[in-house]
Amino acid sequence: MVQTLRGGVIGAGVFGGYHARQYAGMAGVSFSGVFDSYPDRAAAVAMPLGGRAFADLETFLEAVDVVTVASPATFHVEQAMAAIAAGKHVYVEKPIGVDVADAERLRAAAAKRGLILACGHQERVVFQAMGLLDTGQTPLLLESTRHGPPSPRSQDVSAVLDLMIHDLDLLLTVAGSDPVTAEGEGVLGPNGVWDQARAEITFESGLTAILDVSRLAPERRRTMRIVYASGEVEVDFLARTFRNTTPFALNPDFASTAAATDPLGASLAGFLAAVRGEAARPVVTAQEAIAALDLALAVEQALENAA
Repeated sequence: MVQTLRGGVIGAGVFGGYHARQYAGMAGVSFSGVFDSYPDRAAAVAMPLGGRAFADLETFLEAVDVVTVASPATFHVEQAMAAIAAGKHVYVEKPIGVDVADAERLRAAAAKRGLILACGHQERVVFQAMGLLDTGQTPLLLESTRHGPPSPRSQDVSAVLDLMIHDLDLLLTVAGSDPVTAEGEGVLGPNGVWDQARAEITFESGLTAILDVSRLAPERRRTMRIVYASGEVEVDFLARTFRNTTPFALNPDFASTAAATDPLGASLAGFLAAVRGEAARPVVTAQEAIAALDLALAVEQALENAA
């Protein structure tokens, strides 16, 4: 019999709403509610789904077994640490934090208590569904574009930590070695953070990656081109399509899989499977999320150096 877990969400923004709806609709999960420092926002998300609005974090943590932290990124470590201290398993939306040392302390705290700490790099499940994590080859070149129009969301961090970090996580899964150099240039937005960035990263294996992100674009664009010695793969993440000239047996029907149609649901299901002991690990571990954060901060430093 599947263990019923009480799920709750910290943060009543857009992503908090996504997570709340997932918990409310998942088998084996009882949706407890949402904590937010603005109780009316918590109520607007939680109550239509049958959950409670919590204005006190301690009371919220007493009512849950598993927690999604979907607050602004600058609060991720602090709130996830509170949940870990209360003995709760935690899924943190990306980025895992904004400082590597703080994120490492969070990872160590979860490991010490034997708790699952996962991070929401959801494009990983799409890569896995395509078969790109099982090629056995290290690419020579990876180019990605992740553009979107201006939005009030995630303005506490740069486009590197908001957008590029998705592709940095994917890059690290296929790189096969450690990064060596990071260079870049960017455009600062009105709030003093990078709203556009272009980075070039090299790896010990010889792989070169060129990543381009923008929160100032006229329309959304999410593409990636991966060049191997045997051919190349071009992915359109919005259309959920790819072109493949390699001999790799990628899944042509991946767009109809649960991972492609609902990446968040697949990622959360992986988290819950790890919590229940049905899987050895979540889709993205804390250590992997920290590696992506570390590389993102190196890119930000490169932007500062070039300014």
